[in-house]
Amino acid sequence: MAWQERHSAATMIDMTGLTGLSRKHDVVPLIRDSDLVAAALRQALAEASPQERPGLERAAALVESTAAATDGQLRARWVRARLASAGFTGDLASVAALKALRKTEPDLSLLAAVRLQKDALAFPE
Repeated sequence: MAWQERHSAATMIDMTGLTGLSRKHDVVPLIRDSDLVAAALRQALAEASPQERPGLERAAALVESTAAATDGQLRARWVRARLASAGFTGDLASVAALKALRKTEPDLSLLAAVRLQKDALAFPE
């Protein structure tokens, strides 16, 4: 424990000076980890008591439905969630939607925001 305390002090570095970290981002990475969650749920189901099984089975079904979604569908859901968190209730195809998305996510470039808006329009709820 004493070793961890002595060696856990870290120097903070201003990362914005590094190449590309101070600019707007044209690419939004999509991270899919539903396979890991599904594996954990399968393991939990294998060890579950009869009382726990219904909840775990429902959770496994939700993970499967998310895993089946395309990248475009996941980006569309993300856009709608971000706009909802900003209180935007207008037309997804509008300039106001683009502005709201970029206000909510200030590191998005205009190009990335337009691409995300197109996904949201291509994959209605």
